Amino acid sequence: MLKHEKYMQRCLELAQLGAGQVSPNPMVGAVVVHDDKIIGEGYHQKYGQAHAEVNAIAQVTSRFDNAAELLKQSIIYVSLEPCAHYGKTPPCADLIIKHQIPVVVVGCRDTFEQVDGKGIAKLKAAGIEVIADVLEKECQWLNRRFFTRIQKHRPYIILKWAQTTDGFFAPDDNSQLWITGEESRRLVHKWRSEEDAILIGKNTAAIDNPKLNVRYWEGKSPKRVVIDRRLELNKDLNVFDQSVETFLFNEVKFDVDGKNKYIALEDFDRYVPQYILYQLYLQDIQSVIIEGGARTLESFIEAGLWDEARIFTGKTVLKKGIKAPQITGIIAEELSSGNDRLQIVHTI
Repeated sequence: MLKHEKYMQRCLELAQLGAGQVSPNPMVGAVVVHDDKIIGEGYHQKYGQAHAEVNAIAQVTSRFDNAAELLKQSIIYVSLEPCAHYGKTPPCADLIIKHQIPVVVVGCRDTFEQVDGKGIAKLKAAGIEVIADVLEKECQWLNRRFFTRIQKHRPYIILKWAQTTDGFFAPDDNSQLWITGEESRRLVHKWRSEEDAILIGKNTAAIDNPKLNVRYWEGKSPKRVVIDRRLELNKDLNVFDQSVETFLFNEVKFDVDGKNKYIALEDFDRYVPQYILYQLYLQDIQSVIIEGGARTLESFIEAGLWDEARIFTGKTVLKKGIKAPQITGIIAEELSSGNDRLQIVHTI
């Protein structure tokens, strides 16, 4: 089993390389092993393109003249159950069967309705030995965004904010204040590149005029989500610059203006976080970072609609202002980010 875990760990490392590129699909890594040596590996690199198993097998066939014979004597490790249905690509289970790979080691089951055990069943029906649930918890955690979306019908929610040493979120006079240092800002931009969307409220858009992009990190900028109940924001703000798809939740109108999509909610007095997340789910958005303001963050906390919080504490002391949000959860990590302290909290 330790040998299996070693190769499954490599699958997880490969899968992580697809972060920010494969949503709403899961991140998946695959490794082909012959005589205890890796002869091929791959991962799902981009949504709509080849899956991990396809890339791993293709690497074997491109590297070895006797690939057909090698594959018949190999084990393929996959961090997620191979698919058994036709989607953007053909079923990976069929490909494994075609190459007569005798053993498949699976990290965790894919609970997506069109797979959910069907891939494993198809492999077993073809006489292939399947060893399942190797590093199962680690494989499930890697794809927590994917599993949250298909099981809860909403995106995975990451709360992010910075607070002063004395627990304030921002000044109370609508002025701007940088609480964190350059290292933390760069880390936030890395996080943005890994998620589908970033959400802010009206006041944050008006006061900070953020671009919400990844200019301090290489990668894809997330889609933007802005809550502006009465559509009071100035159209000269950066959130209206048409650089990425932007959803504007309001109570006034449904409309599309280039990449800006106006979505009117029926009731802006109740269940606003729930309505917003369901609409984003319908748009195939798998994960959202909520960056403020304080009231927006608190509305999702009060609704119990968050999965993870990333809280920076800077060395600034404000003495008065808007208090930082309060949450109850499990502290998963505490680490330094330059001169700032970073705390990662998960829901209980």
